[in-house]
Amino acid sequence: MAHLRFADPEWLLALILLPLLLYRYLAEHRRARSGLRFSDLGLLQAAGPTLWTRLRHCLIVFKLLGLACLVLAMARPQAGRERRELSAEGVDILLTLDVSSSMEAKDLGSRNRLEIAKEVVAEFIRGRHSDRLGLVVFAGESFTQCPLTLDYDILLSFIQGIQIADDSWDGTAIGMALANACNRLRDSQAKSKVVVLLTDGVNNAGELEPLTAADAAAAVGIRVYAIGVGSNQAALASPLLFRRAQGAEFDEATLQEVARRTGGKYFRATSKEKLQEIYREIAVLETTPVEDQVRVDYAERFAYFLWPGLALLLGEVVLANTRFRRIP
Repeated sequence: MAHLRFADPEWLLALILLPLLLYRYLAEHRRARSGLRFSDLGLLQAAGPTLWTRLRHCLIVFKLLGLACLVLAMARPQAGRERRELSAEGVDILLTLDVSSSMEAKDLGSRNRLEIAKEVVAEFIRGRHSDRLGLVVFAGESFTQCPLTLDYDILLSFIQGIQIADDSWDGTAIGMALANACNRLRDSQAKSKVVVLLTDGVNNAGELEPLTAADAAAAVGIRVYAIGVGSNQAALASPLLFRRAQGAEFDEATLQEVARRTGGKYFRATSKEKLQEIYREIAVLETTPVEDQVRVDYAERFAYFLWPGLALLLGEVVLANTRFRRIP
């Protein structure tokens, strides 16, 4: 959007003098009429006015326009274009995802829990703008899959590559996963530091209890949003997985306490739609305030009036002393 202004608008008051100059010119023109007497004007009237006679008033037009342009130039007209600057204090979010074998249950939809969780988490990532996001995955051990980053494309590629843990590191180390995520966020300077923990099991691996990790998170100002995934009856892909998941109903009470101690919130997801709703709610809870500042960069435009004004005045002087020169 274009903006126009005058840097020295007080010069515009000089425009008031231009009508006075025009009035003076008209008054002098009326007095100058009938300066000589002739016995017979017939010949003069028959000759009629010439083109240059008709154009004799262009001198005052040139003078008035030239002076008007010079006055506008002295007022320093400036043109500017609006530029918007968006600034925001981003949130640092560690997405912490359970990849244990029980996440292969198909009780949330046609695909297993992990595949649905990956899809919903990817939607959540695409909805962020100025936040740093990272990814921690865990089963019997915890790994930082992607450190905090603003490169969401890289993070999404890591999400797509996540697989169910094999037997060598199967289990559910919730406490260690929280500790790993908190360690990544500990030195963050962000206004808000968040861990989104998604799991479907009970802490049964690692050296650290979930509540101990929650206390450590609270001590450094990290909020934990805990999500328990799964319906009451798991429909698993194989009898082996069914036996492995029996008794793997997540510890809801512990997850609720983890969220409470850190000032976060606990959610229960029993379907894909519910999981999507949960991540949308978290997105609203962790909305980043965006400041919209409008700045206008101005450029001088006085030359657009200065040079035409000088040209008009020069033309008036030249014509007044040549074609329209008066006889003394």
